[in-house]
Amino acid sequence: MRALIPMLGVAMMAAACAPAPVDPSQSYFAPNYRGIETRRLDDELVSFLVRMEGARTNADVADYAKCAAAQYALIRGFGFARHVRTSVQEEGGLWVGDAVYTISAALPKGLQTIDAEVVVSECAETGIPTV
Repeated sequence: MRALIPMLGVAMMAAACAPAPVDPSQSYFAPNYRGIETRRLDDELVSFLVRMEGARTNADVADYAKCAAAQYALIRGFGFARHVRTSVQEEGGLWVGDAVYTISAALPKGLQTIDAEVVVSECAETGIPTV
């Protein structure tokens, strides 16, 4: 029994020194935003093609497109946008997102609406470029 106690102590010290498991969502994030193409589909319907490297997930690409849509709405004199769809593809480290938004002066109906001024401010705080 006495021989077991020192071994337990060594095992506990070794466990305390072991590195903590890495959480992928907390990993280093250094995106390279490669540009935004804006295509007006109708008076209030706009497509945004965004490209970036270093995205962690599709959500990073969607956020980039959201920032572009918010700034575009403000440029056009609108205060709101509503997300219609976003498709994301990644190949060889280059992520491409194709997002469609409606823009409007009044808060549109729907669940995925954005207040353009608020979103543009959030994008500036997080370092995501806009149009």
